[in-house]
Amino acid sequence: MPETQPSAPQSLYAAREPIFPRRVSGQFRNLKWVIMAITLGIYYILPWIRWDRGPSLPDQAVLLDLAERRFFFFWIEIWPHEFYFVAGLLVMAGLGLFLFTSALGRVWCGYACPQTVWTDLFILVERWIEGDRNARLRLHRQKWDLRKARLRLVKWITWLLIAVATGGAWVFYFTDAPTLLVDLFTLNAHPIAYTTIAVLTGTTFFFGGFAREQICIYACPWPRIQAAMMDEDTLTVGYRAWRGEPRKHSEEVKAGEPMGDCIDCMACVNVCPVGIDIRDGQQMECITCALCIDACDDVMEKIGKPRGLIDYMAFTDEERERAGQPPKSVWKHIFRPRTILYTALWSLVGAGLVFALFIRSDIDLTVAPVRNPTYVTLSDGEIRNIYEVRLRNMKHDATRFKFSVKGDPVLFITLEGTPYASVEVPADEMVLQRVYVTAPKGSAPAQAERTDIRIWVEDTGSGTRDYKDTVFNGRGQ
Repeated sequence: MPETQPSAPQSLYAAREPIFPRRVSGQFRNLKWVIMAITLGIYYILPWIRWDRGPSLPDQAVLLDLAERRFFFFWIEIWPHEFYFVAGLLVMAGLGLFLFTSALGRVWCGYACPQTVWTDLFILVERWIEGDRNARLRLHRQKWDLRKARLRLVKWITWLLIAVATGGAWVFYFTDAPTLLVDLFTLNAHPIAYTTIAVLTGTTFFFGGFAREQICIYACPWPRIQAAMMDEDTLTVGYRAWRGEPRKHSEEVKAGEPMGDCIDCMACVNVCPVGIDIRDGQQMECITCALCIDACDDVMEKIGKPRGLIDYMAFTDEERERAGQPPKSVWKHIFRPRTILYTALWSLVGAGLVFALFIRSDIDLTVAPVRNPTYVTLSDGEIRNIYEVRLRNMKHDATRFKFSVKGDPVLFITLEGTPYASVEVPADEMVLQRVYVTAPKGSAPAQAERTDIRIWVEDTGSGTRDYKDTVFNGRGQ
């Protein structure tokens, strides 16, 4: 038998085909413009909003103060020991994402995801400079000349300016924005600030300008997780094949069958930012941006057909419509057991955070017994235990705190460095105070091995109190 030459190995990766979405107008496109304006406005403007908290605190409304380990959000101040607030907000964000995905598919991806928002902005700039889809396609395919180089250079410079503004806005959340802005331009800012801006500039420029749909399809894990959040009643973008088929140029129409409403104009494909054909059914790449709905509705109006050939719909609607029945109302799709459960959990977490915010104390207290030695016998026979108390004043004014001990009436408390049972803590600061609890000679706590006690701290001005339970160690005889 003749020898056969081994075939070359087939690549498992396909080369990327650039996508040039066509401009489209309609209610969903307008909604995306509004959301883009709101989200970008919040991101760029928020660090510059001022909020007066007094002379000793920053006046930036939203500030992640890593140096002092505090988070300021308008009138709310979160301390490191209150990280459960941040954890709660993250849980609410996750539940909110589950809720929206269960009700409306990848609506987050299509409208509010940062990758989508900045990609829309970059495509808008690209369209302003290079023209709409056909013009950009011609420019992409033609050989390099002076005009192509000029257009590309202007586009890339504009993208780079947006990317620099994006990275610059991010660092303003971590320190006083006006001060940092001056330091950045006078080259007096910390190297970490320049490094952060450079990294975010590079990633924004690459992700929004070149990677685009590749981030959504390959880098983002959500397309592979979303199926677990969706069911047959989830509203998502779909094609009414029973109404649109057979298409204008299909073999069935050529054979004499009556044509469906789809005229195979490719408008839905040409406007898709991820380059898919929604008529092929549900696909992982679809971000539910609904631009194909706007494009198809526009074509249907022009040819005198009803709108909605491509629309938000659920799988249960498909079965009903194929049988000639009207689809369910939108509210029946949205309010169903799964979405109600997500809403209830989201509300419970939110209510818990609000409740915790209103009942939290302005005092943070930790008590750590000194274990070496566990107790000290004084010259007169008294037994003394030593405790290190970290006392944080979360008020915006210097406050005096009074110490007391409960557990056995014979126990008394003294503070190191002061003859008084109180100490003053500056505003928004923490002090480490050594505290002595003493039992008289021969008393029950002095003779017992362990005695449960409670160390109290009271704000002498407002009367606010806090405590920590600990133990008093005696001789054990």
